[in-house]
Amino acid sequence: MILDTDLAMLYGVETKRLKEQVKRNIDRFPDDFMFELTREELNGLRSQIATSNGRGGTRYLPYAFTEGGIAMLSSVLKSGIAVEVNIRIMRAFVAMRQFLATNAQVFQRLTNIEYHQIETDKRIDEVFKRLDANVQPQQGIFYEGQVFDAYQFVSDLVRKAKNSIVLIDNYVDDTVLTLLDKRADNVTATIYTQHISQQFQLDINRHNTQYPAINVEHFNRAHDRFLLIDDEVYHIGASIKDLGKKWFAFTLMQDITTTELINKITAE
Repeated sequence: MILDTDLAMLYGVETKRLKEQVKRNIDRFPDDFMFELTREELNGLRSQIATSNGRGGTRYLPYAFTEGGIAMLSSVLKSGIAVEVNIRIMRAFVAMRQFLATNAQVFQRLTNIEYHQIETDKRIDEVFKRLDANVQPQQGIFYEGQVFDAYQFVSDLVRKAKNSIVLIDNYVDDTVLTLLDKRADNVTATIYTQHISQQFQLDINRHNTQYPAINVEHFNRAHDRFLLIDDEVYHIGASIKDLGKKWFAFTLMQDITTTELINKITAE
């Protein structure tokens, strides 16, 4: 917390001018940004620091600013120092946005936000609403040992399916059947794989007697793995059963549709 007189000195303006700008922009300073000290609070503060102005007290009660209020002042004051502080705050915000986008792409949807004055409360609220949204990553890398994170990622893809799931993977086992069971009841599931062993066929038969059926078809013309969720095609660098055991990448492919892939398979 910093008092208005100290902030005025830091920002290079008169205390009177600082208060004028605050009053003109009072809607920018909610209670958690700024509040006016009571006479008792002011006297208590003076007694703690053992000082007085020697003129019998101040005529006006001072404002106290929190961290948010200090930052907001930089956007309403016109001094050179205030402008520089505001610029640095904006740059820090942009740097934070770029960092998050690079590492997790949680700011993916920010590209659709049309904001022009990032300092306004309305635009800032919109930014953080987008941050709070559950944004599904579209591409990235899971590293060795991230077994749960990789499993959770694929589970979320399965759960979001509305109509169909198709897995093209040459190496599947009963754990893949369990993973696909996380889909909604009305969502169909099909696996295309190059080898259906006798044991795996038994697992499929047992599974389908108890749970919504998963259709498994023989297909040996694919080297890579693909997961088709409704109209989205994901290229996955590891077999689903081996998620998290070694490094692998996943990518949402933009230039191909599930219909195109399925037509290629059924044409074989």
